[in-house]
Amino acid sequence: MKKINVITLGCSKNTVDSEHFMARLAAAGYRVVFDSDRTDAQVVVINTCGFIGDAKQESVDMILRAAAAKTAGRIERLFVIGCLSERYADELRAEIPEVDDYFGARDLEGIAHALEAAGAPELATERLLTTPRHYAYLKISEGCNWMCGYCAIPLIRGRHISVPMERLEEEARKLAAGGVRELIVIAQDTTYYGVDLYGRRMLAELLRRLCRIDGIEWVRLHYAYPTAFPDDVIETMAAEPKICKYLDIPFQHISDAQLAAMHRRHTKAEALALIDRLRAAIPDLALRTTLLVGYPGETEADFDELMEFVRTVRFERLGVFPYSEEEGTYSARELRDDVPDAVKQERVERVMALQRELSLENNLRRVGRTERILVDSRQGDFYVGRSQYDSPEVDQEILIPAADRRLIRGRFYDVRIERAADYDLYGRTVTRR
Repeated sequence: MKKINVITLGCSKNTVDSEHFMARLAAAGYRVVFDSDRTDAQVVVINTCGFIGDAKQESVDMILRAAAAKTAGRIERLFVIGCLSERYADELRAEIPEVDDYFGARDLEGIAHALEAAGAPELATERLLTTPRHYAYLKISEGCNWMCGYCAIPLIRGRHISVPMERLEEEARKLAAGGVRELIVIAQDTTYYGVDLYGRRMLAELLRRLCRIDGIEWVRLHYAYPTAFPDDVIETMAAEPKICKYLDIPFQHISDAQLAAMHRRHTKAEALALIDRLRAAIPDLALRTTLLVGYPGETEADFDELMEFVRTVRFERLGVFPYSEEEGTYSARELRDDVPDAVKQERVERVMALQRELSLENNLRRVGRTERILVDSRQGDFYVGRSQYDSPEVDQEILIPAADRRLIRGRFYDVRIERAADYDLYGRTVTRR
């Protein structure tokens, strides 16, 4: 039995791709390990990210390290798949010829055939989880139709393609049977789900079906595009107790001039009206957003408007990124990258300084509350858990003293919040669920 090491870089959508691929490898007789730099695996597959500059560099660095290991005789075969090789396969072949072959994000069948792991239809819903066994990502569609001015995803992943609902239900039932308690629903745009298959947006119906699966206790929604946000999704989130009071909805900016330049297809007024509808229907909702600063043409007035947006809305979770030019996108072709890098970085720091203050204020309001917590791990003297308001890896954590009592990873507990920091909470267990 050959050992194969699958290294996954980039986003949670890449994680799901790798997990499906790993299940096919296991069915073909491979012994599969993942994300390991220390392994005697004869075959290494690197699933790359090609979205922004830093992610591209991380992928290239990983390929170079593996290529050096192959040259030194420590591995026999090396393959590269995913977004970076979708965009730059020819350049990579010329620069790093030690790699046996490159396959794009839309050619997972190619790498499967190269490794003699062609999948039977029944393997379509199988996964080998790389996350802790109590939570998993559920990717409901591929690609994107929006063509935002800065974004290379449609160039890499293609147009929006929904996964049939019955297949997603089967996959979710298998995950639940394996111990998964939290499903994190992801796609490039989750709200567009179903348009291509059913002629209308079907995310609300999918969420209701996922909530009916025994064993699933939390359903969390990520990457919801704000334009034409479906009202029935808001109604479903408010009505279904299993759906976390949490929504990841990337607004990117709020200035009408910037939204138009980014091709975001909504206005400031529409964004604010959507936030009002969400918070009116789901008063305890934790909103997570991402913002983009330094986009071509962003003025100080535009940025001040963005700061006021952050200050007024008081997002519970927020990330911000400086604009970087991605070849092939509208902004790279048609706009001049006219905001200096130092100004971009200074704007990132100003947004995050404000968010740090708001996060601490939001956290202080939770002191004294008892919340249902899912324990993810133990780190040193603390168990690390999350509330329904926090997604794994990207959001804050709740730290519980390990000396108090033994807790079990993947179990739910009632925890009283006793202390708050800007991005962490501290508490003690009350009762176990």
